[in-house]
Amino acid sequence: MNLLPVVLSGATVGAGCALLVRELLRAQPALGPALARSAPTAFTIAEPEADREERWGRWLTARLGRLPGVRVPATDLALLGQGPGQFMLKKTALAALGLLCPVLVTIPWIIAGISLPFYVPAGAGLLLAGLLFITPDLAVRDQAKRAREEFAHALSAYLDLVALKRAADAGPAEALEKAAEVGRGWPFLHLQGALRRARLEKIPPYQALSELAEQYGLPVLNDVADIMRGSATDGAAVYKALRARTAALNTELLAVQAAEANSASEKMTAPGALLAVLVMLLMAFPAVIRMLTV
Repeated sequence: MNLLPVVLSGATVGAGCALLVRELLRAQPALGPALARSAPTAFTIAEPEADREERWGRWLTARLGRLPGVRVPATDLALLGQGPGQFMLKKTALAALGLLCPVLVTIPWIIAGISLPFYVPAGAGLLLAGLLFITPDLAVRDQAKRAREEFAHALSAYLDLVALKRAADAGPAEALEKAAEVGRGWPFLHLQGALRRARLEKIPPYQALSELAEQYGLPVLNDVADIMRGSATDGAAVYKALRARTAALNTELLAVQAAEANSASEKMTAPGALLAVLVMLLMAFPAVIRMLTV
């Protein structure tokens, strides 16, 4: 008689009964975690759980971040709402693609019977991988620059609103919060979140604005915090300071836009001159051919 099925069945039933008893019996809670849960904690905002790509990217960041020349622009990524893990994963994927592209290109040559030295695809792969590895850094830097310019434009309108609220005898915190509630763009959403956190944590609103400016690299917002820091005494003086800062900010933004327009115009000069030269050559070509053939 084969006893193996009987033994396996008995073991399965016994394990099931043990698990059932373990679930029915209430276990004694651990003292450390229970005290930690009962202790008062500061107000914190729970971060969303990282997805699979972000976890893989963080694993790569922990390994590749130690290499010289490899850095993660945390401030720019925070401003753009991108995770550092996804950024590093994108850099690594592009570098791997750069390494594989020359190998894939040489496959038809090998099939056709044309052999290339090993160092040719290897060197081309390393060069292409290096270029593709730094491409996300350049893209993030350009996007962050545009985002800071957009925030500066929104802050110009926000300063006008805060000045009007202060001129209407509103308090400093009330003026900042009411002015931030008017806008619906992402800069105003950041301002609303910072001021709401300041109200819940019982800290001055200008401190929350200073922390927001440091977190996202927004030096213009530091000026607003400095102005509102001294707003508890004289509302009229604060109104004049806010309007003066708004005028200066508008002047800076107009100067930046004028410089960009001049740069774009200079870039169009060379294509325009080349087009004119080509038109002149096309017009003179029949005459030159006729002179040479006579």
